[in-house]
Amino acid sequence: MNKRLLLILVAVVALAIGASAQSRKAVRINEVVVENTPEGIADEYGAHPAWIELFNSNFAPIEISSIFITTDPAHKVLYPVPLGDVNTKIPRRQHIIFWADNEPCKGTFHTNFTLTPGKDNYIAILDADSSLIDEVTVPATILPGQSWARTKDGSGEWKLRDGEGDRYITPSSANVIKDTNENIKDFAEKDAHGFGMAIMAMSIVFSALLVLCLSFYGIGKIGSLIARINKARSESTADNTISVVDVSHDTGEEIAAIVMALHEHLDAHDSENTILTINKVKRAYSPWSSKIYSLREVPQRNVRH
Repeated sequence: MNKRLLLILVAVVALAIGASAQSRKAVRINEVVVENTPEGIADEYGAHPAWIELFNSNFAPIEISSIFITTDPAHKVLYPVPLGDVNTKIPRRQHIIFWADNEPCKGTFHTNFTLTPGKDNYIAILDADSSLIDEVTVPATILPGQSWARTKDGSGEWKLRDGEGDRYITPSSANVIKDTNENIKDFAEKDAHGFGMAIMAMSIVFSALLVLCLSFYGIGKIGSLIARINKARSESTADNTISVVDVSHDTGEEIAAIVMALHEHLDAHDSENTILTINKVKRAYSPWSSKIYSLREVPQRNVRH
């Protein structure tokens, strides 16, 4: 039995590790700035080093504390993302930035390497088993302040971004910035006067009210049914009790004899609505005005003969 439990535990742990490793495959290098400028984003110390943005393309959070980041094509010099930092868990479809400043003593997100302006910069992220997750080579033609980014988060082609027009530099945010919602725009064109919106809103409100009404009506019916069932059960229980008592009752002559005995010895009888019992109450006291409590006797007149 213990061996079977141990095998099940090992299987569960293996599945969990496999699922975690598979989820880390969804991490993507999303945007890179080789030479940052004072106008660009700054780290928590106010410096402006080069930075690498990673993106979680999965629809679930991913823990990246066991991956490696490197700029070595031979994968010999690696930066291991430290364990124990709660910020290494990337929420679903979100971004995280690592600073390439060769100052890992500053914190988890400061790497042990830098990027070299004017040269091709190879960047890769590896899993704990040294398997490749994602890689990119940033061209040497990139200028200070410019970024090398995907056209879409986690996918698409790599293109140069200089901050002009729609070529935004987007650290810690989506690479595609939408200033309009196409669905809203199409709806506004098809329902210029707002009649459709009004009908939809009223339909939602009345539908909700109808659902509430039916719910309350159903709850009332269910409560009434339960009350009737409980009443029927109580009545059936009372009938059964009465029938049992009736079977065990004495005959009428015996009951009459018992009543007469009570009347003779206890001066009591059963209560009936046609008999009025009057008992004389004798008081052991007299009202305060009673003449028996007079302090002096009434003088008597002597009659002479």
